[in-house]
Amino acid sequence: MKKRSFFVLLVFVTVFLFFLTSIPAQAQEKAMKLRLSSMWPAQHPLTKLFADWGKDVEKATNGRVTITVFAANTLSPPMQVYDNTAKGVVDIGTTLLAYSPGRLPLSEVLQQPLGYKSGYQGSTAAWAYYKKFKPKEFDDVQVMFLHGAAPGFIFTKKAVKSTNEVKGLRIRANAENADIVKNLGASPVTMPVTEAYDSLSRGVVDGTLFPLEALQGFKIGEVVKTVIENYGVSYLTSQYCIMNKAKWNAISPADQKAIEKLNDEYNEKFGKKWDELDAKAVEFAKSKGVTFVKVSKEDEALTAQKMKPILDGYVKMTKAKGLPGDEALKFIQDYLKTHQ
Repeated sequence: MKKRSFFVLLVFVTVFLFFLTSIPAQAQEKAMKLRLSSMWPAQHPLTKLFADWGKDVEKATNGRVTITVFAANTLSPPMQVYDNTAKGVVDIGTTLLAYSPGRLPLSEVLQQPLGYKSGYQGSTAAWAYYKKFKPKEFDDVQVMFLHGAAPGFIFTKKAVKSTNEVKGLRIRANAENADIVKNLGASPVTMPVTEAYDSLSRGVVDGTLFPLEALQGFKIGEVVKTVIENYGVSYLTSQYCIMNKAKWNAISPADQKAIEKLNDEYNEKFGKKWDELDAKAVEFAKSKGVTFVKVSKEDEALTAQKMKPILDGYVKMTKAKGLPGDEALKFIQDYLKTHQ
């Protein structure tokens, strides 16, 4: 009787072990389900690109990490994305670096008027900067990748033929780049991006400082007459994709490595997407009668000199905080020269 009982037990254990080992690995592990907060509308190409990144993360981790994108700031207001990601209110957040004023001082180098030529150049420069300096200001989150829109130019409501004609105009700008407008002799008017179209159409402002993508993305090409192509003022609208630190640390080292590889790939994909969007925006604006005025090299050089106090101010600010702003500035300047 004892032998029979032992035999039955042995068969049961064998069958159980066979059943257990036949279960797919991802079914044995509970998938980590992450929510990503995007500032862009659901149908925007960048929201779709984030969704693609999420699908690739799921594939690379064999389903152990899944990501759902929540568009149009439904998870978090844009100005609170950094804090909410750090606190775990959202798992992954993406928005503008400028929406965390004063929190990322060294990284403010990315939004300086340094003559960015394209979104691809700016995005890869931003990622190279992060890898070089690993700024401690990001220590309470895990950076996935950086990217951004460029070039940033001045668009005017009336037809102009040179940068000099901007003097005295009221130009909409964000707080972080208002000095660009001021140093050209114009009056900066800070207001949310969402108010730019109406303010231009009603004549509240005479122009705006924007990256090219906004000509179509925010329909600004419908309410301006001129884009002043002056790389002396060209800046990067720098953006991040960050993950909650605790969630990142809960991912296995092997899956972290797979995600990091994807992050490098998507930094480039986002840069290329910005260039694609810029090309479409220029075509859209020209169809609306917008004129693109390319200024002379002399005008660009003069403008760059007017921007120099802004760069000096950045270095002074970072030095006061014990940060290597001069090194960060030189790194980006050198990168832009060698990566045209």
